[in-house]
Amino acid sequence: MAKKSAVEKNNARRKLQSQQAAKRARLKATAMDRSLPIEERFAAQLKMQQLPKNGAKERIRNRCELTGRPRGVYRKFKLSRIALRDLGSTGQIPGLVKSSW
Repeated sequence: MAKKSAVEKNNARRKLQSQQAAKRARLKATAMDRSLPIEERFAAQLKMQQLPKNGAKERIRNRCELTGRPRGVYRKFKLSRIALRDLGSTGQIPGLVKSSW
């Protein structure tokens, strides 16, 4: 099980990112628009730098919803490979069958 502080930090990043997604996208579109004057684009970049770093989508780490493990996480299930295998073996994930031969 991962440290609770790491899991909570990641959840705070998710919350902040969802709150600032529209503002960040608007500023980024302004900064990338080549038809606008360079001063306006530069001002948008400066405003974007003033936003909290943890509001960026790239700062969010994929973690297992069950254990908080940061590595080996399947996006489709939002579970780590270990938790997925345990739940699959007990038949708790519909349609998932652990193969054995």
